Amino acid sequence: MIVISSQSSGVLRSCTALLTAVAAVATTCLLTGCGAGPAPAAADGKMTVVAAFYPLQFATEQVGGDRVTVTNLVKPGAEPHDLELQPSQMADLERADLVVYLRGMQPAVDAAVDQNATKSALDTSTVTPLRDAPAGSEDLGRDPHIWLDPTRLAAVADTIANRLAALDPAHSAAIRARAAALRTRLEALDREYATGLAHCQRHEIVTSHAAFGYLATRYNLTQVPITGLAPDEEATPRHLSEAASLARRYHATTIFFESLVSPKIAETVAREIGAKAEVLDPVEGIEPGSSDDYFSVMHANLTTLRTALDCS
Repeated sequence: MIVISSQSSGVLRSCTALLTAVAAVATTCLLTGCGAGPAPAAADGKMTVVAAFYPLQFATEQVGGDRVTVTNLVKPGAEPHDLELQPSQMADLERADLVVYLRGMQPAVDAAVDQNATKSALDTSTVTPLRDAPAGSEDLGRDPHIWLDPTRLAAVADTIANRLAALDPAHSAAIRARAAALRTRLEALDREYATGLAHCQRHEIVTSHAAFGYLATRYNLTQVPITGLAPDEEATPRHLSEAASLARRYHATTIFFESLVSPKIAETVAREIGAKAEVLDPVEGIEPGSSDDYFSVMHANLTTLRTALDCS
């Protein structure tokens, strides 16, 4: 016969309560993923955002202000298309309050979002319709370079603001005010481009690859790409011959190449027709240590275009 004293009974009740609490915590962790840990900057009350590449980082920082900590998956000066994610970046994606990316731009990011961050992700390609790959391009899919049309970037920023405001309702008014201010600046930039490129001797831009379709369409220019959407696509002799013929037909004085890729293709065509090769920046990233941002690079592009196209 086992006799349980009142003191022993109290101990048993305490142990039972402790086991119940432990079980509840374990259940909660299974449901919510305690093992992933808190978002990196949770201690300071900011939202943690992972941006897939620079223009999305820029828009998120402009809209989020002091309410966000934004991590760019692409190092400054690196070309974003062929990004390979590190394990630490995969963990950042999983823990982030919001992941801002553009499906079709970076296959590795698309796959990582599908695996780890579907609930927190914002696919900015759903905000504004993407263009088909240029006619004659060997690329499949659609042109992702939407930010080169400032009005499209404004739409993306508004959508980011909506997501951030939902995550941080106490500061939603300030978030939306910053988005409105960014839209005002982007619309002013749009007017500068429209005015600056309205009266030009030429309207064709010969580019090393087809990154400038949105800019060309917005401002009534014609993009003549030497290769397709992929910046590392090899130019065949046929590509070079066709580009040189078109450049001669349009009396092009400048062949454009990008800041983050080799200028060799553009320089080859430029030599062939007696033109010069210059940078037209797709604003996919900012060089390390540079003080530039989206607006300063876009203003520099406008100056370059006006000179190359002989605009008044």
